[in-house]
Order: sequence, then C-alpha cells, then structure tokens
Amino acid sequence: MLYNVSYNKPEIQRKLRQEVGVPLSLKERWKLRGSGSPKLNITSCSIHIHNLLVLDNNANICNVEILEKGIIVRFRSLLETFALPIPFYKLSIYKGEADVYSIYRDNYFIKVKANHKSIHKFFQKVLQRKEEQGYTFIDDL
Repeated sequence: MLYNVSYNKPEIQRKLRQEVGVPLSLKERWKLRGSGSPKLNITSCSIHIHNLLVLDNNANICNVEILEKGIIVRFRSLLETFALPIPFYKLSIYKGEADVYSIYRDNYFIKVKANHKSIHKFFQKVLQRKEEQGYTFIDDL
C-alpha cells in the first residue's frame, strides 16, 4: 500500500514500523556499508505509481532504504513524498535486462535502471539481507 509520508503523522509511522520494522542501527548500517540506495531512475511502474508520477514534469527517480524487516521505496510527486513499504516475505526482485531491476510487491512494481556498479552492489545487499531473514518452512519443524 502506498503512503504519503510528507507529513509527520504518527498513525502512518506506526503502520510503516509494523510492516517493515525500524531503521537499522548505526552498527548494522556500518557493517552493511550503508543502508540506502543511490538515485534510481524509474523506467516503468505499476498503474498506481504511474498515476502519481505523471502529475508533474520532474524526472522519475526513487530511492530504496533497507530496514529491519524489509525495504521502503520512496519517490516524490507534486512536492509530496510517497513510500511503498515491502516486507522481505513479499519482496521479489528480478533482473530482466542487463541494466534493469524489477521490484515487486503484490500488485505494485517498479523497474529501475542500474547503469552504475554501485546500484548492482546495493541490490546484492538487499538480496543478501532477505536471505538472512531465513523464514522457516513447515517442513523444518
């Protein structure tokens, strides 16, 4: 679900924390060598996000932040900031072409251009963090 995070509303902050957890501690961010992505150019997106992005003439860019139990994709439209929280268990990342990553959550998706080595390294961090979550399967019990 998309949230407008431009204003400090405790109810929205509580929902975000409940879904993807709290930000990483300084020690964890230091260990990961940063928890935020560089600027990511959006090449295509789902209709919900597209309807917000076409409202202004600015460049369609977003950033991704790694949190305790997931990631948050943030982008701006009409001087408002929107957030798409994605818990690790709902996160799907695909690398279609050589320089395009697709981030999926249910019926939302964002495809970003990865034209720098730092962007590829960031997505490797996200995938490694997702793997470390280690959700147990019923067969393991």
